[in-house]
Amino acid sequence: MGEKDVKRGFEGEQLRLFMSRLMADLRAVRTMLESGAFDDSVQRIGAEQEMFLVDRNLRPAPVNLELLDRLADEHFTTEIAAFNLEVNLDPIVLGAGCLSALEHDLDDRIAQVRAAGEALGVEPVLVGILPTVRQSDLGLSNLTGVARYAMLNEALHRLRGDSFEFRIKGLDDLLLRHDNVLIEGCNTSFQVHLQLPVEQFVETYNIAQLTAAPVLAAATNSPMLFARRLWRETRIALFQQSVDTRTSSDAMRGRSPRVTFGTAWVDSSPLDLFREDVARFRPLLAADVSDDPFAQLARGEAPSLRALRVFNGTVYRWNRACYGISDGKPHIRIENRILPSGPTVLDEVANAAFWIGLMKGLPPVYGDVRRRISFDEARQNFTVAARVGLGSKLRWLDGETVSAQALICDRLVPVARDGLISAGVNASDADRYLEVVFERVASGRTGAEWMLASFAATSGTARLGPRLNAITSAIVSRQKEGRPVAKWDLARIEESGGWMRNFVTVENFMTTDLFTVSEEEPVDLVANLMDWRNIRHVPVEDSGNRLVGIVSYRAVLRLVASGWRQDPGAPTPVSEIMRRDPVTIEPETPTLDAIAIMRDQRIGALPVVKDGKLIGIVTERDFMDITRELLAANLHAPD
Repeated sequence: MGEKDVKRGFEGEQLRLFMSRLMADLRAVRTMLESGAFDDSVQRIGAEQEMFLVDRNLRPAPVNLELLDRLADEHFTTEIAAFNLEVNLDPIVLGAGCLSALEHDLDDRIAQVRAAGEALGVEPVLVGILPTVRQSDLGLSNLTGVARYAMLNEALHRLRGDSFEFRIKGLDDLLLRHDNVLIEGCNTSFQVHLQLPVEQFVETYNIAQLTAAPVLAAATNSPMLFARRLWRETRIALFQQSVDTRTSSDAMRGRSPRVTFGTAWVDSSPLDLFREDVARFRPLLAADVSDDPFAQLARGEAPSLRALRVFNGTVYRWNRACYGISDGKPHIRIENRILPSGPTVLDEVANAAFWIGLMKGLPPVYGDVRRRISFDEARQNFTVAARVGLGSKLRWLDGETVSAQALICDRLVPVARDGLISAGVNASDADRYLEVVFERVASGRTGAEWMLASFAATSGTARLGPRLNAITSAIVSRQKEGRPVAKWDLARIEESGGWMRNFVTVENFMTTDLFTVSEEEPVDLVANLMDWRNIRHVPVEDSGNRLVGIVSYRAVLRLVASGWRQDPGAPTPVSEIMRRDPVTIEPETPTLDAIAIMRDQRIGALPVVKDGKLIGIVTERDFMDITRELLAANLHAPD
C-alpha cells in the first residue's frame, strides 16, 4: 500500500487498461532478466518499522496524521489504523557496519516519534499486537483519513461479500465477526529487505521459505489479542484472516488467501512469483499508469513498473519479491514480512542479523533445498512455529525432526555468523547481535513468553484491565531502557498506573465474558444462570448479537412472588419478564458518568453497547470492587 495515488478500478475499461499495463510490466521483467538489466553490483539491506501510538492511559491514540504533520519527515508514513505509524529506513550497503548503522537509524527515528508525540500526549510502542487494543477501537472512525484505505476496505468487502470472520484457537479461543478491515491495524511488524543479485534469487528465496519457521520461532512477540491467549505469533493468523477475500466456495476450491506462504518452491526466477500472483488474484486497487516500460528501457532508463508495484502491494506473501530502483538502477529484493515489531530495537536488529546471516550463509551449506524437504513440510513448519514458538518440533532436511531451540542454537546461529562475516559484516557486530538471539532462544524468553508469563504473574492481583495496562506500561518502560527482552523482569501490577489508567472509562473494567439468553428461551434458564454463575443480571440478545432486553434478579423474584409455577408443557419465555429497551452505555463512557446514570435511573446494571452490538456489562458489584481496590491502593500508597 505504499502507492498513494490509487483509485477504484475493478470493472470495465479501467480494469482492462490496468491489467494491460500489468501484463506489459511482466513482459518487461522477462526482458530485463534475459538481458541482464538488473543491478548486481551492490547488495543492500533495508527495513520498515511499524508501531502503535498510545495515549497517557496506554490506549490506542488515533493521531497519526497530526503526528506526521509534526514530524514533517518523508521517512514516516501512515498505516491503515490511525493509531499506527510506519517509518521507512534508508537502504544501507550490506557490509562492515551495516547492522550497527541500522540500529542507530532506528533509535533515532523512534526518538523523533517520542519527541514529536510529547505535545500530543502520545508515544510509540513496538509490539506485534498491543495488549490494550480492544474491538471497540476498530470502528471506521479510527481508519486513517487517506482515500486509499477507504478504497481498500470497500474492495475487500466487495470481494468478500460478507463481514470478516475470525477463528483462532490457542489456550483460549477467539471467534468473532467484524464489519471492516481495520482489525488489520491490530498488527505491527518489522519488515527486513535484502537486495541481492538476480542469479542468487531462487536459491536464497527458497532458503527464506525454509527458515521462516525457526526465524519466526526465535522472534515471537504477539501471543494475545483482546485478552485471549492464542498463538505465540497471533499476527500470522490474524493478518491472513483480516484480508482474506475468499468466500466459502473459494476455500472449497482450494484458492489461496491473499496473505500467503506460497504454494511451491521457486524454480527459475522472481518472475515465477509475480506471474503466480497475477494468475491467482484480482486487483484490489488500480492506478493511472501511462509509463511504457519498453520505451523506458529503450531510453536506457529503469522502468517504473508502476502497475506491477501497485498490484504487488496488495498480495501479502510472508516472503515477498519486490522490484525497486536505487541510484537509477533496477533491482530485485526479498522482503521478510514475518517478524513482529519489538520487543526492543536491539531485539529487532538482532532478528534482522539472524535472517540476513542465514540468507548469506545457508545456500553454500544446504544447496538446493527442494531436493531435501517438501514445500508442504516447510509451510507446515511455519504454521507450527507461529502457533507454538520455541516449543515447536520442526520437520527438517532429509526427514529429520528437530526442536526449534536446538536447531537455532546449535546449527543456525553459527551458520548465520559465517554468512554475516562472508558478507563483510564486522565480527564484533555479528557476535553482538547473534548473542542476543542465542540468549533469547536458549533461555526461552521471547517477547511472547515474557508477555504470557507477566499475564500469569498478575492473575488474581487485579482486574483484567489493570493487568493489560501493567504489561503495556512495562513494555514502554523497558523499551526505553533498551535491554533485550531476555533480560526483562516480568511486568508488575504496580506498573498499571492509577485511577486514570485503570478505571477512567467503563471499558477498562467491564465484564466481557457474558452469559446471555434469547427472548424465546425459558425463564428457568435465566434463574439457573443467575444461580450457577452468581450473577444478578442477564442480557437478552437477538441472533445478530443486538441487545433487545435485560432480566434482573428482581424481575425473577417478582415472577415467583406472583405465584408463578413452571409449566413443563408450556415454559414461560424470557420475553414476558425482560425489560425492553434497557438503558445502555458505550465503552468510552466515563466511569463517574456511568455511576450517575445507575443512580439516577435506579438500576443495578448497564449493558455496554458498541455499534448496536452488546460487548460488555457493568454492575453495582463492579463499582464496589473498584472502590475496594482504590481504598486498598490508597492504604498502601506512600505518604
